[in-house]
Amino acid sequence: MSSFNHTFKALSDPTRRKIIQLLKEKPLTAGEIADQFAMTKPSISHHLNILKQADMIQDEKQGQFILYQLNTTVFQDIMSWMIDLTDQKIKE
Repeated sequence: MSSFNHTFKALSDPTRRKIIQLLKEKPLTAGEIADQFAMTKPSISHHLNILKQADMIQDEKQGQFILYQLNTTVFQDIMSWMIDLTDQKIKE
């Protein structure tokens, strides 16, 4: 459950939710992500680090670039947890 705390904290920020939406389409570099926002690259890097700490995204070095992509396992875990909650409520 404590890992979900990091996940939900990461999801609480609209910038990070938008980054997730962007990465849903395809893997992107930090520069490509930053181009979608009116904020500094260090600010985007901060948001990417929070998402990485929550294990919501993964990074992979390709040449001189780092590509970021979604870690769908975390989202599957959240959905399973929510379904379990719903099933438990129905049984009561």
